[in-house]
Amino acid sequence: QVQLVESGGGLVQAGGSLRLSCAASGLTFSTYAMRWFRQAPGKERELVAAISSGGTTNYADSVKGRFTISRDSAKNMVYLQMNSLKPEDTAVYYCAASYSRTYWGQGTQVTVSS
Repeated sequence: QVQLVESGGGLVQAGGSLRLSCAASGLTFSTYAMRWFRQAPGKERELVAAISSGGTTNYADSVKGRFTISRDSAKNMVYLQMNSLKPEDTAVYYCAASYSRTYWGQGTQVTVSS
């Protein structure tokens, strides 16, 4: 079955960096668009960054210039490099894989202290 496993979350001070990883298995990774979402307490889940099967990237305005999404199809991995973190980036971050349907990971907590 399809599995998406996120890692790399944690506690960081404002201005710091984290790199999230998502390991995908059970799917033809190269055909899937991959996305990172986040959900803060009391808020709706929001799209943070996306990368198509061909490598085209898109970002939420709130993270442009600070976050970078990338993928390694040889390793079935997708990454989210997060720099210049702000307290408002605090959320649970989810990896998602989309083709004919969308699969979700279990999420990883990112906490940015001021």
